[in-house]
Amino acid sequence: MELVNDLIMHYGYIAVFFMLMLGIIGLPIPDEFVMVLIGYFTHIGTLSYTLSIIICFTGSLLGMIISYFIGKKAGRPIIDKFGKWIGLKEKRIVRVENWMSKYGSYSIIFGYFVPGIRHITCYFCGVSHMRLRSYILFAGIGAFLWCFIFITIGRFLG
Repeated sequence: MELVNDLIMHYGYIAVFFMLMLGIIGLPIPDEFVMVLIGYFTHIGTLSYTLSIIICFTGSLLGMIISYFIGKKAGRPIIDKFGKWIGLKEKRIVRVENWMSKYGSYSIIFGYFVPGIRHITCYFCGVSHMRLRSYILFAGIGAFLWCFIFITIGRFLG
């Protein structure tokens, strides 16, 4: 956690952007902790509250878009090749794709608030070939709410 603090103190908004983008893609970065810490930094005046929300929103949305395209281009071939080893058989994949086509838009928003789910949701949206326009709209709504809520919590807990 001290590494996260040092990165933000030394590199500022660039570190925030890349930590959230890479965290959404799937690297083990404690996204919620990062945003609460950013909120604290806005409380003490080290970072700007508005700019922090914009940077966090942009980084997380870009991470979601990259994950979507990874899922769209490589997801199905990887699942077909290795899915059987982790219990993802064809029948289960079809059920997930049907569920994503029915509830995928709302699962994107909800998924932001559940660690682990937010990473999987974007890949499965790509695998199920959700329309990019819908995906970006709901991913943007979720990203903004997620960033706004956690940064605001950090700011008030300051």
